[in-house]
Amino acid sequence: MRRFVSAVAALTILSSQSALAQPQCSSMADQSTFEVQALRSELMVLATGCHDDESYNAFIRRYQADLQGNERAIDAYFKHRYGRSAQTEHDRFVTDLANAISRQGSDLGGDFCPRNGLIFNEVLALNSSSELANFAAGKDLIPASVSVCTPMPTSAVAERRAAVKKVVVRKKK
Repeated sequence: MRRFVSAVAALTILSSQSALAQPQCSSMADQSTFEVQALRSELMVLATGCHDDESYNAFIRRYQADLQGNERAIDAYFKHRYGRSAQTEHDRFVTDLANAISRQGSDLGGDFCPRNGLIFNEVLALNSSSELANFAAGKDLIPASVSVCTPMPTSAVAERRAAVKKVVVRKKK
């Protein structure tokens, strides 16, 4: 009976962990983009809350080209999804992400810096920038309270259709 209870408990833990780590995006490229953004936000919150600007600056310098490329991918994602309101939605996402990570840190209290500060050592010890996306994915840093890759809002879909129709009409003339 104990074995059965232990097996059920283990399966419950495994299934809940895999549910937490499930990708939220249909595209692996989009998922990776958001995971790298979550890593950057996590490190920013750590640097600010734990007074470790030196490590954060080292991270930014080391991965500057990759982080800039990731920022362009995030911008493109929001432009595609939200059209004219892309910047507003992008800003909202970045703020929500940082706030959620900060709340998690507040929940840990005095444990936050010692518990999470080692991530700087880990990320700076990667052999190359090509490992950054896999590292971010393995950390599962996107808080459950932050939605990524949500369906296009109805207004954005209608806006994009109207823009496409205008282009088609212009080409026919």
